[in-house]
Amino acid sequence: MTVATNLKQLYEIDDHIWLLETIELLKQKKFNELDLENLIEELEAMGSEKKNAVESLLEQIIRHLLLLTYWTKELDRNSVHWKTEIYGFRTQLKRRLTTNLRNHLNYEMVKLYQDALGYVQRKTNYKVNFPEECPYTLEQLLDQNYL
Repeated sequence: MTVATNLKQLYEIDDHIWLLETIELLKQKKFNELDLENLIEELEAMGSEKKNAVESLLEQIIRHLLLLTYWTKELDRNSVHWKTEIYGFRTQLKRRLTTNLRNHLNYEMVKLYQDALGYVQRKTNYKVNFPEECPYTLEQLLDQNYL
């Protein structure tokens, strides 16, 4: 049985130990001993998780900005909460954002806005007139000082 076969079995038993072993093989430049199939799967999953995380945070920022800007009926009661949520989501997003992920968000802005819009329309029982297109730039959405 080869090292790669053992790694494949290890992956099914304990993926954390598999990861540690894979890292060690990479450090030692023993590329021919790697479990490439599972390594590729893990790298793809890691990229997807990062994209999903930043998309979710940006959508939350958009939702709360829309509520803060357009749901005037609830402004007095909820503005502090919405502002605090926006601040927290921006802080979390700033920690995760890379140039590549920022470019991804810019590319996905229309989809993310539509998802956020659908949410706030339902939350307000369709009684608020929200813009059909995103009224914010990515820079505004990321800027802690923009409200």
